[in-house]
Order: sequence, then C-alpha cells, then structure tokens
Amino acid sequence: MKPIVIINRFKITSNYSLGQCYIKFPNGTVTYVGCSLERGWKNNQSRISCIPEGVYDLVLEYSSRFKKDLWEIYGVPGRSECKFHAANYWYQLNGCIALGNKHKDINNDNALDVTSSRLTMKKFHDLLSKWKKVILEVNNI
Repeated sequence: MKPIVIINRFKITSNYSLGQCYIKFPNGTVTYVGCSLERGWKNNQSRISCIPEGVYDLVLEYSSRFKKDLWEIYGVPGRSECKFHAANYWYQLNGCIALGNKHKDINNDNALDVTSSRLTMKKFHDLLSKWKKVILEVNNI
C-alpha cells in the first residue's frame, strides 16, 4: 500500500484556496503536515486555477525549473506540471500547491498566505522519503 496525501480545503475564493494537509500512512497512522495554499477556483483553467476535487497520482520527479525533486500531480484533467513546491503567496502558484506552517496575511494584502513554506515542504518530503509514488486526495469541505 501507498500513503495517501490528503488536502482538505476549507476556504476557496476567486484568488486563493486554503486547506490542511495530512498524510495517511499504510499502517493507518495519520500525520498532520501543515496548511495548504493554492490559487482560487477558475474552472480548472491551466496556470490560474486550483485543481478540481478528486484522487490523483503523486509522483516524485526531478524538476528542471526548480532544479530538485518535487512531487508532481498526475491525472488532473487537461493539466500538467501541477506540483507541490514552496511558496508563501497565492500569486506565486500556477496551479500548484504550497504547504506552510500556518495561514497568515504576511504581506498585508487582506489575503491569507502561508508561513515557513520551505521548512514545511522539507517536512513533507522527509515524511514521504520512502516512496516515489503516492496517492493525493483533494477534498472541498
């Protein structure tokens, strides 16, 4: 069995989506990873929308753009290059998902951001270090 990465979105605006990220391991243990940040819902349009709710493959691959291994989301209808990577603000994401320690308006634009994204992404990679392919489940709650 593979771990399941779970994103439970609780707020979706036209600009950004906020959620929580958990990993459910094959032994049944569930570990909280951190807060999630994505673009808002824009009908699954490439580079400007969060991905639809659903179940996807998540594969660890080398990113030539970021010059390191990143988790890429496969199976998003009409989309490619959707990844998990560090970012603090929704506008730094082009259909990707960022993780952080907490949601906070860190640039005073009245939109919630995520803090400590690089550290939280390292935690995410460390927790999944035994696998190269897992499952991603995205829920709007």
